[in-house]
Amino acid sequence: MQIQFNTDSTIEGHERLQAYFTEELEKSLSRFEDKITRVEVHLGDENKDKFGLDDKRCLIEVRLAGLNPLAVTHNADTIEKAFSGATDKIKKVLSTTFEKMKSH
Repeated sequence: MQIQFNTDSTIEGHERLQAYFTEELEKSLSRFEDKITRVEVHLGDENKDKFGLDDKRCLIEVRLAGLNPLAVTHNADTIEKAFSGATDKIKKVLSTTFEKMKSH
């Protein structure tokens, strides 16, 4: 499973974040590992220099072998919370997707 990170210019310390988030994604998505070809994570601040509530955004796109990609977005007041929320969402989406495939 290949994991790719994209950040906008407002995100600081992206190397540290990338290492931590990569490890967390690998743990969280390990049961789907054989079905996932690539994961793309997009981190950003929607308001740039302005202060705003829930202005940090994390979009996670998962590319699956032989299927259309799945994507989720989560906004929060910190990048870590946005990432955690998006990770929870993508796990639910993947579980639902594969459960539906089993029933058919």
